[in-house]
Amino acid sequence: MRRCGSGAAAVALILMPTAALATQGHGDPEGLVVHQMSHIFFMFSMGILIYWLRARDLVRHVGWRYIQYSSVFFILWTLDAFTVHILDEGMGIIQVTRIDPWHLRIESPSGSGWVRVLYYAVKLDHLLCVPGLIFLYLGIKRLLNETRKGEGGPRYEEEIS
Repeated sequence: MRRCGSGAAAVALILMPTAALATQGHGDPEGLVVHQMSHIFFMFSMGILIYWLRARDLVRHVGWRYIQYSSVFFILWTLDAFTVHILDEGMGIIQVTRIDPWHLRIESPSGSGWVRVLYYAVKLDHLLCVPGLIFLYLGIKRLLNETRKGEGGPRYEEEIS
């Protein structure tokens, strides 16, 4: 009987969705500014990670190559989120109205259709985040398996001066 209750709850959650709020709003203007700065810092950090993986030739190992791919997806994802915040809060040119639980109306006061299409596209940020997380998982899993087998890849000994 307990299983039936869990199944009914899962079906009810699927049939009666609520807003997921994948990108969160921030208080004006300080919250948004600091959050946007964090996006820039994260993009910069992922770029440095890619640089060092390539500079040390670690990307010839599959695990590190997967982590490099995840960094690329994370850069694209945070650039996407940066754009969403600008459209949602920074410029205020998008108006979203809920028609019913399954439909939204996206309007731009300027009437430009391309802005609405851009907004819709960048709200699909999970299409960038999920592959990034999958590549990160696969990379870490591969490195862990190589380490357990004793194939940990290149080893760097620190020089002690």
